[in-house]
Formats: sequence, structure tokens, C-alpha cells
Amino acid sequence: MPKVTFIKSAVKFSDFPVHKLKEIAIAGRSNAGKSSLINTWAGGKVAKVSQTPGKTRLLNFFNMNESYCLVDMPGYGFASRGGDEIKLWRKMIENYLKQRPQLAGLVLLMDMARDWAMDEESITQFVMTHDIPVAVVLTKADKFSKQDIQKAVARIKKQSRLEEVFPVSSQTRKGCDEVEEFMFKAWIKPQ
Repeated sequence: MPKVTFIKSAVKFSDFPVHKLKEIAIAGRSNAGKSSLINTWAGGKVAKVSQTPGKTRLLNFFNMNESYCLVDMPGYGFASRGGDEIKLWRKMIENYLKQRPQLAGLVLLMDMARDWAMDEESITQFVMTHDIPVAVVLTKADKFSKQDIQKAVARIKKQSRLEEVFPVSSQTRKGCDEVEEFMFKAWIKPQ
């Protein structure tokens, strides 16, 4: 199990941690399970988890085994925030994704029951135009049969046109280690 420690929260580029470690951004809709996945990897509570969508408003940086960092991003798709706040979030996220030289990849979390939608397509296309690789993590796998999981993975691979699609459950840890191993081997180690 990786050792995960909180580094800091930041909004502005000038406030981001200064280090040479590669970073992996964790993105997804509000309540997709981003913080829960980080806590599963940590084996305890290092990221704040809320039942209320839209609680994460900052970029939260976490050190993984002194090897690389995870960046827990604010969730997208939460409409009750004001327009100005949404614009600020979008600018913060775009600045991070475009300008952070340490960024090695983006893990896009989505509820396994959902279909690929415009929000997922937009963020994927945005990062891929900046040569940032993407993997999709389908959350809440513990609520589905093995057959339904296989169908969901195939459906999202087809809809997203991405090969790296992983089913996970933060409740049972199913698939969590495989995602962490993939991130390290594909995005951190070779660079």
C-alpha cells in the first residue's frame, strides 16, 4: 500500500508545490469518488470526502511514496455553483493542466452507471491536445455483477475511444492497486 501524505491546497500557479516529482491529476464529476480513491490508496483518511457535491474547491496535492504526486481536482458538472465561481474553477484547472510541467497523466473518474458525456469528452480532448495521456476509472464496481462490469468497460472504451479503462471499488479495493500500478509504470517510471 502506498504511503500517501497531504502536501497542500492551492488555487494559483504561484502557490503550487515546488518539486521535481511527476504529478497525476485526478478529475471527474462531483461525487465521482476522487477523494475516496485517494483515501483507499492511503489506507486512511488523507483527502476530505463529502456527501455534498462540489466540496473540493482547490487543487489538493498529495505525495505518493515520495515517488510522485496526485492532484485531487474540483469536480465538474455541479450546476448550483455561481457562474463566477465556475469560471474561476475552470481557469484554475485549465491553467494547471496547460502549464504544469510535472503533469504526467490524467485519471478521469466516472460512475460506472453513467455513459460517456460531453463533460468527459471535453476534458479528455483538452488534455490530449496538450499531449497528456488519459486513463478512465469506473467507480462503484462493488455495486455491479462481473458481467455488468465487463459490459461497462467495453461501453466506455467504445464511447471514449480510450484503451485504458479500469473498474474500481473504493469500498472493496477491487482494481485500486491495478490503477496505481498502471499509473506508476506507464506515466511515472519511464520518464
